[in-house]
Amino acid sequence: MHDLLVIGGGINGAGIARDAAGRGLKVLLCEKDDLAAHTSSASTKLIHGGLRYLEMYDFALVRKALIEREILLRAAPHIIWPMRFVLPYDKDLRPAWLIRLGLFLYDHMGGRKMLPPTRTLRRNNTDRLDPLREEFRLAFEYSDCWVEDSRLVVLNAVDAQERGAEVLTQTACVGLARHADHWEATLRGADGEKTVMARAVVNAAGGWVDEILGLAEPGTRQQNLRLVKGSHIIVPRWHDGDYAYFFQNGDGRIMFAIPYERGEFTLIGTTDVPYEADKDKVEISQDEIDYLCAGASEYYKRPITPADVVAAYSGVRPLYDDHAANASKVTRDYVLNCDRTGGAPVLSVFGGKITTYRELAEHALKELGPDFPGMTKPWTKSASLPGGDIPGADFEDFLRGLSLRHPWMEQRLLRRLARAYGTRVDALVGTAKSTMELGRDFGGGLHEAEVTYLMQHEFAQTAEDILWRRSKLRLHLSESEQANLATWLERQVSA
Repeated sequence: MHDLLVIGGGINGAGIARDAAGRGLKVLLCEKDDLAAHTSSASTKLIHGGLRYLEMYDFALVRKALIEREILLRAAPHIIWPMRFVLPYDKDLRPAWLIRLGLFLYDHMGGRKMLPPTRTLRRNNTDRLDPLREEFRLAFEYSDCWVEDSRLVVLNAVDAQERGAEVLTQTACVGLARHADHWEATLRGADGEKTVMARAVVNAAGGWVDEILGLAEPGTRQQNLRLVKGSHIIVPRWHDGDYAYFFQNGDGRIMFAIPYERGEFTLIGTTDVPYEADKDKVEISQDEIDYLCAGASEYYKRPITPADVVAAYSGVRPLYDDHAANASKVTRDYVLNCDRTGGAPVLSVFGGKITTYRELAEHALKELGPDFPGMTKPWTKSASLPGGDIPGADFEDFLRGLSLRHPWMEQRLLRRLARAYGTRVDALVGTAKSTMELGRDFGGGLHEAEVTYLMQHEFAQTAEDILWRRSKLRLHLSESEQANLATWLERQVSA
């Protein structure tokens, strides 16, 4: 008998499983696909307060997110790091005084300690406006953070498992039967079906949360979600420097242009499109590509065209339906619903932002507190994620020490591994004293030692798991190199 069955391996499910396991609960997490296979790997990859939500007067959400920004930066300084954002002033859109006021609030309402404050830029005293059209002569530069979103999910699942949780990927929940004091769940994986029991269920299935509720309450039709598609395009590096741009669109929306993958690319997004099609097959449309290219080209001197797009990705945000008329205005905050009607509890998670996942997990377990009186106190606020126990959260100092321990390793590879695995790099490298000892090079600096580590410690099973969610190396490997990796993995599984 498990205490908690968590359905859904996105950021919310993984975060709740980690928190619960660390409080002494016996936890089982199941995910029908790979960890972070859907929404949680399709974000804009920011840990941020959400500057635009101030305009919606959602001060509580912004403050909560800004507080979490600092907590997460300390917990995982290898996969989360500060980034400066340049917001060019367009006199035809929001007035300068309103932007200044918003940024003042953004700087002060979340207890900012680790990040530098906003500053004003003018074309005659900075080169950060050089890539932009000449009419943009004034800008504001503020701080937020970048996150490797899918790795954040995986590290939460790894920590959950190390604290005693069972994590099953490629395992769908296909049946739920409620009893007075427990749930009986049918799980379907590659080896067939099995039945498990749990005292409570957490429904963190993201875009499928209503379907899981339908299993829990047979004969009912659930409609709690507003599905909104967000798409991003990836183009070759469009501006130098490690800073990002925050562009305001004439339709009231905003978009980001962010250095991506070692600075070799620029990530541009996102869109907000109502979505009702297949949630397993979410793809960017040509209209979205055109929209993102046109929006960025309103600012860049060098226009971006659809022909420049080298890759794209899309995800569906499962937002709680607050009946807002405009998809961009639907609340990004989460809603929790704990139902104990007729027996054992089921707690459903609607919406949420990747930035506030840790606080959401604490809140979820508080809701389940009456069902688990022996559960220990909250603990994640001051705990590092796997690999994140870097002294003083000083990544560059940590990297210098790593270079001394592995002087044989090329710096570009060492930095990538340090960014991905933090203090666990040594476990991946093992006793290797040369690049050759890391084993076969599949391309892009991906070696056999890393692939084996990901399979043994991070739940990876396929080439896509490794190249798109445990890393973004798909952008650096040719199609033939990707095929060779897939063939090698198939041989390992069948051996």
